[in-house]
Amino acid sequence: MKSVQEAFREGRVVLDVQARSLELILRQAVSFMVAHELVPVELRDELERSLLDRERRASTAIGHAVAVPHVYMSEVAEPIIVFLRLAHPINLGAPDGIPTRFFFVLIGPPDSAAQHLDSLAAIARLMVDDDFRYEAGAAENPQELLEAWEHFNARTAPPQPVESKVPEGLVFTGKFAGGLLKDIRRRLPHYVADFRDGLRSKSVSTTLFLFFACMAPAVTFGGVMAEMTGRNIGTVEMILASAVCGSLFALFSGQPLIILGGTGPMLIFTAMLYSLCVDLGIPFLPTYAWVGLWTMLLLLILAVTDASCMMRFFTRFTDEIFAALISLIFIYEAVKALVYTFNDGSDYDTALLSVLLALGTFYIAMSLSRFRRSRYLLPWIREFLADFGPAIALASMTVVALLMHEVRLPVLPVPDTFETTSGRTWQINIFALPVWVVFAAIVPAMLATVLVFLDQNITARLINSPNHNLHKGEAYHLDLGLVGLLIGGCSLFGLPWLVAATVRSLNHVHSLATIEEAARPSGESYERIIHVDENRITGLSIHLLIGASLLLLPLLKVIPMAVLYGIFLFMGVVSMSGNQFFERLKLWLMDSSLYPATHYIRRVPLWVIHKFTFLQLACLAVLWVVKSSALGILFPLIVALLVPVRLLANRMFDQKHLQQLDADEVPEY
Repeated sequence: MKSVQEAFREGRVVLDVQARSLELILRQAVSFMVAHELVPVELRDELERSLLDRERRASTAIGHAVAVPHVYMSEVAEPIIVFLRLAHPINLGAPDGIPTRFFFVLIGPPDSAAQHLDSLAAIARLMVDDDFRYEAGAAENPQELLEAWEHFNARTAPPQPVESKVPEGLVFTGKFAGGLLKDIRRRLPHYVADFRDGLRSKSVSTTLFLFFACMAPAVTFGGVMAEMTGRNIGTVEMILASAVCGSLFALFSGQPLIILGGTGPMLIFTAMLYSLCVDLGIPFLPTYAWVGLWTMLLLLILAVTDASCMMRFFTRFTDEIFAALISLIFIYEAVKALVYTFNDGSDYDTALLSVLLALGTFYIAMSLSRFRRSRYLLPWIREFLADFGPAIALASMTVVALLMHEVRLPVLPVPDTFETTSGRTWQINIFALPVWVVFAAIVPAMLATVLVFLDQNITARLINSPNHNLHKGEAYHLDLGLVGLLIGGCSLFGLPWLVAATVRSLNHVHSLATIEEAARPSGESYERIIHVDENRITGLSIHLLIGASLLLLPLLKVIPMAVLYGIFLFMGVVSMSGNQFFERLKLWLMDSSLYPATHYIRRVPLWVIHKFTFLQLACLAVLWVVKSSALGILFPLIVALLVPVRLLANRMFDQKHLQQLDADEVPEY
């Protein structure tokens, strides 16, 4: 590793080499050596020829985007390493299928074979590190490359002994507000960087995509909530709450990658609370306000008592079921809305065009999001199309709808003016109800607290998954307390309660991710995240745009709902990626001789894999039935029951098998 460090420190580095063939790359490497007097000029031709001959015998592309051309020459007195980074990766047939962008050119005397092998091993360890590859690809000079190497050393230094493998953010402190204060201390040093790291092109594409991806459910949930609450809470209230709460959360939360929004379970809870108020003959909004205030108090108590540490009992088993449920809800609602157009009295022209627009939006967004793997166009164009794919899809299909103006289409149902849905005043008189309701409201508040606690923390666990390669730390207690305060504030103004929205948050992470395509031993390709631009700019920008939309409500009416259903469909499908539950479900339809060589298939008997998957599927089915039934208010309790079900699995499965099927972090293939 010392020889690699010396190469970086002494500036033996060539960045952004404009070459698209191995011959030109090696020629530039040899020219650099000659120009810097690392080798005598008379060795130029022989060295170049020797390196090419070595590559013709067998490619030195070892995977992880790196190749190590090397040769022994008696005329060279000591080993030399030169690092080259290509402006455009080339395909050298690496075993993992990743195009090669980084070259370590090694030359040395014949008696340096042992040192040569040490250098090769050091380079292999270095390039396996996703963060180093990202930083090496972004370095603008040798000094930044040396800093990337130092960061690698710091990350891979021998760890201090730890008592358990519990994530840092879920370690119980046993002190009042201990976890909350640790969250603040952990995230505060990154606060300025959270803004600086958002000043990148990915932030623009992410903001445009997530603006519509968040606006659509805000409008949809707002419209449904208006119907279910007698127009006491509607679209304007949902948009306003999304803008204010989302902006405040982006500014003050510990994990700004989380997106707050309306969710199906919270919608069901609010609707049932309204029905209960009607049955009891008590005013809804003051009751709603007191339930929200009690919920705020209970959530703050949970935040300062480290209650989120209970999430350590939630594992991938629970996360996958919950994420699958939310993904399926998005897909189901999109399909349900499209099917409804054929049954709501609309003419068949409207129904057919709605389906075509939704499928067109979905197809364009999916195709462009995968375009970074394409062989066409220049790399920066591929990256641009992949990042802006959903926004391009939405804009293009909206233009198509406008060109076909002869067909009447349902458009985004936003109001014409900024006022409450029912015409009431904004502030709620919380004392306009019987005194006993103030204290009785704590009962539904307990259920609401369980719902918010689980929805918020499970989404946070999914966002903080090791597979997302985040580095700025977790903040479960801080975020739960902040959500509690926002719920209390919203309650006073009759605004809907917002919590972490799973699908929107996962799409936020994926949109900000630098993704690398690799291949499994079976030859099957897959994508892995090597870096995420963790920042506050995108979350803040998204919700400020949502707030600005209240000033431009008439302009939003040109967007057909069918296009937004296509975005819903895209979000639901994309959020399935990386969910091993869906991967294992596909095995049921696959020829067993063609199963991919995943870590669990190689180490766990097939019947055990199918049994584990069936258990998850049964839990998912129960969640779906409860969510869709009159017992929907009990949904949070059913989610909590997934923990004892997982504990029961310890008796049904061998622990070695569970370690593979339920590991938080996916092992390297």
